Amino acid sequence: MEIKINKLDKSEVEIEGVLEKELFEKYEDKALEKIGERLELPGFRKGKAPVDIVKGNVAEMELLEQMAELALMDNYMKILEENKIDAIGRPEIAITKIGRGSDLGFKIVTAVLPEMKLPDYKKIASTENKKEEFKKEIVVEDKDIEGLIHELRKMRAEQASGKHEHKEGESEEEHKKAHAEIPESEYPVFDDEFAKSFGKFENTEAFKEKIKSNLKTEKETELKDKLRLSIVEEIVKQTEGEIPEILIQSEIDKIMYRLEGDVTNAGLKVEDYLKQINKTEEDLRKEYRLDGLKRAKLQMIIHSISEKENLKPEEKEIEKEVTQITTMYKDADATRARAYVEQMLENEKVFKFLEEQ
Repeated sequence: MEIKINKLDKSEVEIEGVLEKELFEKYEDKALEKIGERLELPGFRKGKAPVDIVKGNVAEMELLEQMAELALMDNYMKILEENKIDAIGRPEIAITKIGRGSDLGFKIVTAVLPEMKLPDYKKIASTENKKEEFKKEIVVEDKDIEGLIHELRKMRAEQASGKHEHKEGESEEEHKKAHAEIPESEYPVFDDEFAKSFGKFENTEAFKEKIKSNLKTEKETELKDKLRLSIVEEIVKQTEGEIPEILIQSEIDKIMYRLEGDVTNAGLKVEDYLKQINKTEEDLRKEYRLDGLKRAKLQMIIHSISEKENLKPEEKEIEKEVTQITTMYKDADATRARAYVEQMLENEKVFKFLEEQ
């Protein structure tokens, strides 16, 4: 494999390469198998068609592109290791030459770890940990439990009346008003039978204990998240360093992806939502740039601390999480799943380390 490394601005590198045709063509069977997993053909269950049948029903360019994806996935890490490139984030890959019987040409742009001038993050974490607001004991009061039980009784009353569902042509305001019309006297009684309807609870006391436990866990999680946010905000404020553009755009991509998911879950099309707010996708990406920059900077800081304190997740931890994701979501991309898991585990290890200071 021929490789040329070009240094770019803002801690990025461009990898120009050529994968010889003999090596490239070895990925044909794997590519057909991968395509076959998602191909539905008459007379065969999804993913069960023989390789020769799959080959006869897939476009040549689709097959070549799948071969290229698999080949570069396999060789990307080797390229980084052999050329001692400390890459971070998801790379941008472009195919420059592809065809049957020819070499595979490609360009990969990736961010590399720049020098981050970190403050005394241990001291910052220790100072935040000692603040009274983060040391207070978590208490679940009876009124918290009674309040949740009241909401559960109200929910069941709405379910029984059918008012929890939107009627055709009903506005959100009318929907909320319909909820308010159910008097508390019509709520189901909180008794042992009510408790049992939510799971294997012997009586109301057992149900209350479970509610108390859940509320305590929820409050603990909220306090922990608040502490983590307080620590990282101070570290981010005091850290200096150039953030690669590719990481900023990657974080903006994540924000946009979540937004699209929220819009879709609300029953809207993204294009209709953009018309309603009178903005383009590019407008939103510009608005989210500052958030993207902050998130990218935080990831750089976490990665730097992880490197300094040797907090990298172990391979067996990564494999376990990736297997769970790819088992649960059959169409999940293994490479992206791994990148997500590595970042998630690294974040958790660094946050725990800071909390212990």
